[in-house]
Amino acid sequence: MNFLAHAWLARGGSDDFLYGNLIADGVKGADLTAWEAEVAAGIRHHRRVDAFVDGHPVVRSIRERAPGRQRRYAGIALDLVWDHFVARELGLAQQESRLVVRCYRLLASRPAPDRLAAMMPVLVEQDWLHRYADFAFTCRAIRGIGQRLSGPNRLAELVPWLATDYLRLEGDFQRLWPEVRAALEIPEA
Repeated sequence: MNFLAHAWLARGGSDDFLYGNLIADGVKGADLTAWEAEVAAGIRHHRRVDAFVDGHPVVRSIRERAPGRQRRYAGIALDLVWDHFVARELGLAQQESRLVVRCYRLLASRPAPDRLAAMMPVLVEQDWLHRYADFAFTCRAIRGIGQRLSGPNRLAELVPWLATDYLRLEGDFQRLWPEVRAALEIPEA
């Protein structure tokens, strides 16, 4: 799961908890004592979601059918594809989301970890979270992440497979997302 899915799952928590979920991929290590308690709780929640999703039989099955040379990168691409399906489910192509606005406010007003510092302003300015509803945009984002990795852009190489497998991935998401929500969603109070 990526930013939008993590935000949805954490939306019922405090702003600090949500912020921790949003920045967790930029935080390394198990020692979270440098973070405020609610931010650290959000980082831990994000990591629980990732572990649940990565170990889920649906995701393991998808990785097995991913093209061989790119298989080890499939999880990164799937994170963005899940955000695409969440954005579609939430109707973000048609309307502005209060949750997205809340996320952008948090990301714009607080410093991001070094690993995410350059990306966060672009994410907010270009409205990535709403734009994930567009599969073509999601694929461009996947290619862009692949450009930042060393070696050949294996993520870009996955995009044709993602497009071909789109309907199956959508079905996979429809099986996976309710289970993720049931296990890890923090509902709004």
